[in-house]
Amino acid sequence: RSNAGETMAWSESVDTVLADKEGLEAFRAFLKSEFSEENVEFWLACEDFKKTKSSTKMASKARKIYSDFIQADAPKEVNIDFHTKNNISENISEPTLSCFDAAQRSIYSLMAKDSFPRFLRSDVYKELVKKHQDRNHKRWLPFL
Repeated sequence: RSNAGETMAWSESVDTVLADKEGLEAFRAFLKSEFSEENVEFWLACEDFKKTKSSTKMASKARKIYSDFIQADAPKEVNIDFHTKNNISENISEPTLSCFDAAQRSIYSLMAKDSFPRFLRSDVYKELVKKHQDRNHKRWLPFL
């Protein structure tokens, strides 16, 4: 698929943006402009956490995610409900690969329903689509 096609495909779902390096960067820049980049950072940290094989690394990554995003007054605290937050707090001493799943789903849903539609209407997204269309246009019409 062409770059312009990929950029257009991002509008299909938040998944296509999160899976594409340039799309992720653009979405992240947009969230930063809205002061809500902690959502995508938390989501990415959870994705990385789920790939962890070593139990030692798992424990340290879990503590880092907890201190960065979950605990009260965390520097990048994400907006999750009390029950989910409490559940993580109770299980953080013995983390499992799925210990952040409910929180991650909640943040994903927030991004998909709230931030993503605004991203698609943003200048950040429109500029990117235009840049890709221009680049594609030049590639096919080198004589212009």
